[in-house]
Amino acid sequence: MPATRLTQRARVRLSTALRDRVAGPEAEARARAIWLAPGERRFAPGDPICRVHGHAGMYAGGIRALLLQSLHPLAMAGVGEHSGYRGDPWGRLQRTSEFIAMTTYGPKESAQRVIDRINRVHRTVRGTARDGRPYSATDPHLLRWVHVAEIDSFLVAHQHYARTPLTPAEADGYVAQASWAADQLGVVDPPRSVADLEAALTAYRPELEASEGARDVARFLLAEPPLPWAARPGFWLLAAGAVRLLPGYARELLGLQLPGRAQALDRPALAALDPLGRLGTAAVGWALSSPEDPRNHPDSSAVRTMDRGA
Repeated sequence: MPATRLTQRARVRLSTALRDRVAGPEAEARARAIWLAPGERRFAPGDPICRVHGHAGMYAGGIRALLLQSLHPLAMAGVGEHSGYRGDPWGRLQRTSEFIAMTTYGPKESAQRVIDRINRVHRTVRGTARDGRPYSATDPHLLRWVHVAEIDSFLVAHQHYARTPLTPAEADGYVAQASWAADQLGVVDPPRSVADLEAALTAYRPELEASEGARDVARFLLAEPPLPWAARPGFWLLAAGAVRLLPGYARELLGLQLPGRAQALDRPALAALDPLGRLGTAAVGWALSSPEDPRNHPDSSAVRTMDRGA
């Protein structure tokens, strides 16, 4: 069999495995509803939000976002008691990926339906944290934390791994465009520039802590991911990139370190993680950039060809 056919088969197998995990068994039907369904889109294919959310860095960025979000104890209480991240981790990921894809690339009416469904679910998520404080998924303060941690993670990963990072003006545009969905979910005055985003993250610092829930998320994602052993090395490449891109205070709070080291990751250790993250991101980008995939045609109803990473 010619090498090109073997390569294409390998690409199809890897892309199918990735999409089965991220989008679920309904991956192709969801793709048609998002990328190929008729209807007016909110964003153009070349917009900053489409470039960031269509980049392979989203995989490392998503892991970074989960680790960072877990450091807020009230947000973590809601996740731990209601999201089923251990019992149904892939279901949670698939719902999140559908929300991001539909609100970025899908028809406006379909995007609004997804947002309305999430808002209905959020109204059922409330309780009391271990320290006695009440929490609610409709709390604008907690919604804002989840949003800023997520958007910062996606942007940082894109800027680090993309061959063509966003310009400063485009990065501001990304934050502003991402604020639309945040508004719809109940975030009050979401950041609309990189400076606003950085200020918001700084403002939350005093509220962050390494709760048992946060440490459990780190163990679950980094030490015991819910994957067959054969698939774990590829995941760990992306996780290495995620840890590399975390703010230093987040790594210290979570106690992230290399095996056999008592101290948190130092600069040489972080430098060693960088090529691992780049390799994992490049592999994802290669797998998902098949020219036969309608999601990769700039003249389709959706996004430009996925950037394969640096």
